[in-house]
Amino acid sequence: MKYKVLALSVLALIIYSCASKSSVPTTEVKKTEPTAEVKIATVMTPELAEGKSLYENNCAKCHKLYDPKDFSAEQWKPIVASMQKKAHLDDAAGQKIYNYVTMN
Repeated sequence: MKYKVLALSVLALIIYSCASKSSVPTTEVKKTEPTAEVKIATVMTPELAEGKSLYENNCAKCHKLYDPKDFSAEQWKPIVASMQKKAHLDDAAGQKIYNYVTMN
């Protein structure tokens, strides 16, 4: 009986840890003047949420994740194309990742 409970607990832990992480809309603060702050809400559409999930689950397997703001949209284009081939992702998945990393 103890073996079954332990096995079930381990299985539940594995399933929970492998589940995709849900995405919550974020808010970013942009400073326009030294004392003025403007809040811009970034709405996470289902496609962008899927791109974020693909980015986090595929890219983090091999290297650290870069902040999407570290590179411009033009800089991300060859990076995503190159990594898409290495990660064996189809064009649709690559486009979703590209859309996510260039959304701002």
